[in-house]
Amino acid sequence: MSAQSHPHSHRHDARGYLAAVEQACRERDLRLTESRREILQLLAAHGGPAKAYDLLESLRQRHATAAPPTVYRALEFLLAHGFIHRLDSINAFVTCHHPEQAHQVPFLICDECNQAEELCDDGHVAALIAREAQRRGFAPRAQTLEVHGLCARCRDRDSAVARVAAQ
Repeated sequence: MSAQSHPHSHRHDARGYLAAVEQACRERDLRLTESRREILQLLAAHGGPAKAYDLLESLRQRHATAAPPTVYRALEFLLAHGFIHRLDSINAFVTCHHPEQAHQVPFLICDECNQAEELCDDGHVAALIAREAQRRGFAPRAQTLEVHGLCARCRDRDSAVARVAAQ
């Protein structure tokens, strides 16, 4: 398994991630406002998928009058520039492990603990989908591949519980 095809769970160094996004914004001449940065910090600190209203509740702990549009506008900007990903099937957002480059990646999502793993596959899956769409005359506008199941930790825990119950 190459380094690029290794799945990444969304538990990375929040400070390093923020620095990478700030650098990407400087290089692309994008404006990372304080509210965008704060939402990004909250998402990075969350350590996994977070719903917009979870982020709003966290923001309200800092700013009591924070409103949904503040969160949604920040998420929209961060999505548009590839700094975060949206997991449609669980209506949540996760940080991107490669904020310096725009890319489409598949995710493995655990149905039990909701952790998400970003599969960095050098674009192979995205390219395959794009080729098949083109072959069929289909013009894709967005692409998200989410694979649901049980992560190794939850699967192992379920197996242990089943073994105990069988005794």
